[in-house]
Amino acid sequence: MPRLATLVFPLALALGFAAPALSEEPALSTRSASFSDRDPVDFGHRAPHRHPVHGIDVSRFQGKIDWRAARKAGVNFAFIKATEGGDLLDSSFKTNWHEADRAGVLRGAYHFYYFCTDAKTQANWYIRNVPRGKGALPPVLDMEWNHLSPTCKKRPPGSEVRASMKTFLDRLERHYGQRPIIYTTPAFYRENDLGRMKREEFWLRSVAKTLDQVYPKQSWSFWQYSGTGIVAGIEGDVDLNAFAGDHASWAAWVRQRRQK
Repeated sequence: MPRLATLVFPLALALGFAAPALSEEPALSTRSASFSDRDPVDFGHRAPHRHPVHGIDVSRFQGKIDWRAARKAGVNFAFIKATEGGDLLDSSFKTNWHEADRAGVLRGAYHFYYFCTDAKTQANWYIRNVPRGKGALPPVLDMEWNHLSPTCKKRPPGSEVRASMKTFLDRLERHYGQRPIIYTTPAFYRENDLGRMKREEFWLRSVAKTLDQVYPKQSWSFWQYSGTGIVAGIEGDVDLNAFAGDHASWAAWVRQRRQK
C-alpha cells in the first residue's frame, strides 16, 4: 500500500522573500492548504509547509477538476497547461481556465517548449490560444528537455536555448503586459546555465531537496515540491507548489503581476 501522509499547512511565516511595498488595498483572501501527499518527503526545517500560500499546476492528465472543492482545500493559485510547441493545445485548457476563475482560483497559463519549432512560432501559438484578460497571472514558459517526444531529440547548446527563451519571453511580454515566469527542472537549469538570466522570475522544481540545495543563490517565486499531491476535487496525483512569501508578500506580488 502506498504511503499516505496528511500534511496540513499552517499559517506560518515564509522564508527570505523581498516583497514590494503594500498599498492600502486589502490583502487577498487566502486559504490554508489541507493537501495530502502519496509519497511525502522530509525536507527538514525548510519544508514547503513553512510557506502559507499554496497552489497546483494541471493539464488534461488531471481529468475533470472540481475547482470549487480544490479552492476549499486551499488551492490559492493554479498554473494551467495551455499550449505545447507550435500546434498543440491542451484539450482541457479552456474548461480549466474558465472554471478555475469561476471558483475564485487565481490562474495563469503555461507553455511547454518544443525544441524542434522556432521560438517566434511558439510564442504566436500561445498568444492565439490564451486570452489576454484583466486579473490573470503572468504567462509561464516551461523549459525542460523533450525526453518523451518520439520525434524531437534536439538539445541545443545553452547559449541557443537562452536566446530562444528571450525571444519567447519578449514576445509575450509585449502582448500581455507582463514578463512571463520561467519554470524549469534541476538538470535543465544546470545544463543550460539559466542562472545567467539574472532579471527573470523563476518557478523551480525540486521534489527531493530544498531549493537552496539544488539551485544555490537562485531567487525564486514558486517552488514545485511534489508530483504526488492529493487534493480534493482532483482524482489522482497532482503537482503541488508553494509561493515564496507570506500573505502580505503574496497580496503585493499579485497586485504587481496580475494582467491589467
